[in-house]
Amino acid sequence: MTQDSSARLFLRIYFPDGQRIGPGKILLLETLRQHGSILGAAKVIGMSYRRAWMLTDEMNRMFTQKVIITHPGRRGAGTEVTAFGERLISIYREMEERAAQANQPLMDELIAGLADPSAQKVGASEPEMDPE
Repeated sequence: MTQDSSARLFLRIYFPDGQRIGPGKILLLETLRQHGSILGAAKVIGMSYRRAWMLTDEMNRMFTQKVIITHPGRRGAGTEVTAFGERLISIYREMEERAAQANQPLMDELIAGLADPSAQKVGASEPEMDPE
């Protein structure tokens, strides 16, 4: 059995100091790479500019190397993902892929054990009472 497209494994890395990286921050970096601005990336992924700015600032402070560089006042491409930011994306996506491959047999087992949603009825878990 192949993995159902709706079943996914998410990877979130918790560092010893309490900071973390997960799918949202990596998606933000990938979208920044494509659009060249925090505002543009935020709009595409449905995030507020303030939230996107805070997350990129957090990532820049999290590591010894910058993840993004901003060019204030520049029209168009005002933000770029650094070489380290590109490496961060690459490492995360590779870890995610390895985790998915390693856990595929277990994912298949879970998927095989799912109940058929069409067979479930509202209130079907309650025993029927005799109307005496």
